[in-house]
Amino acid sequence: MKIHEYQAKAILAKFGVPVPRGEFISKKEDAEGVARKLGTPVTVVKAQIHAGGRGKGGGVKLARSPEQAAELAGQILGMKLVTPQTGPEGRIVRRLLIEEGLDIKRELYLSILVDRAVAAPVFMASASGGMEIEEVAKEHPEAILRETVSPATGLQSYQVRKLAFGLGLPAEMLKVAVPFFQSLYRAFIETDASLLEINPLIVTGDGRLVALDAKVNFDDNALFRHPEFAQLRDVDEETPLEVEASKFKLNYIQLDGNVACMVNGAGLAMATMDIIKLSGGSPANFLDVGGGASEEQVRNAFKILLSDPNVRAVFVNIFGGILRCDVLAGGVVKAARELGIRVPVVVRLEGTNVEAGQKILRDSGLNFTVAEGMKDGAQKVVKLAGGAR
Repeated sequence: MKIHEYQAKAILAKFGVPVPRGEFISKKEDAEGVARKLGTPVTVVKAQIHAGGRGKGGGVKLARSPEQAAELAGQILGMKLVTPQTGPEGRIVRRLLIEEGLDIKRELYLSILVDRAVAAPVFMASASGGMEIEEVAKEHPEAILRETVSPATGLQSYQVRKLAFGLGLPAEMLKVAVPFFQSLYRAFIETDASLLEINPLIVTGDGRLVALDAKVNFDDNALFRHPEFAQLRDVDEETPLEVEASKFKLNYIQLDGNVACMVNGAGLAMATMDIIKLSGGSPANFLDVGGGASEEQVRNAFKILLSDPNVRAVFVNIFGGILRCDVLAGGVVKAARELGIRVPVVVRLEGTNVEAGQKILRDSGLNFTVAEGMKDGAQKVVKLAGGAR
């Protein structure tokens, strides 16, 4: 789950992480009042969308007066902001953050994420703050500092010192660096975040460390522990079909291909997309109905898949364990009849009650293609979708 910058900063502030003063607005008329309240010579007007690169796209502007802040707010609100992370379709700006301008002496990069290879949180830091970290990692990988934190002991002071000196911070700044890093780590752990990124982390003229920007992603699997985060969700920033799928507890991610995939299990979903690509096709989505899907969930899954106008064929690839093959087949037949499916459907079933499931499909009188295996199914569905893209 992603949240906006102003929401991320509010959470960080609760953990003692220094952030600039600022307020969120959704109406341009409020910008002038906020700027006057801040009372700084420069205020920053920042578009709030779930994507980076906003400054390059014209979504971050400096105002030299409250009146100019209002003028800039009027220009940015409602604009279609295109950045490298939004793609050419861009995002409509519906929210702004009006923030105090600060005296920036240095810009650094700092993030915490989960390193699956070592099953632990890792700090990533670089003296090249304010830049796209992907570019830095590609062109100057030696400029990226990494520090793995043991979940058992937590972040240690010596690790903070190691990072701070690696970033070129002077010894006298350790008194602000240690509490800053420790507060950041505590926020990451206690909110069950999957990513916490500060870019840039700035050193001010008076020697403070401040999170000038903030990006926080939460682990969806831990959201049940944080019911308060539900109000932070902005469905305007999500793909409509992904929002619809979440209502039925379906894991759905829209892609840009033409072969829709319905599977049970994330690992099978990844393998299915791979074999579609290997067969010359292109997956239109990732859709996992889960191990205990009902006929109703299967129907809703089909409805979502077919709402994508790019879909030319559907590949149902199910391993029957908890979800029996006959139950899945019954759901597929029911969905096909109710929804009037007009695109080819290839079904590969394996596992519990597979013979009964295949019989249900063959006796349905509907035009299903029953595959003999995963590879066979992928090749058939790619062919029915019109071949390679």
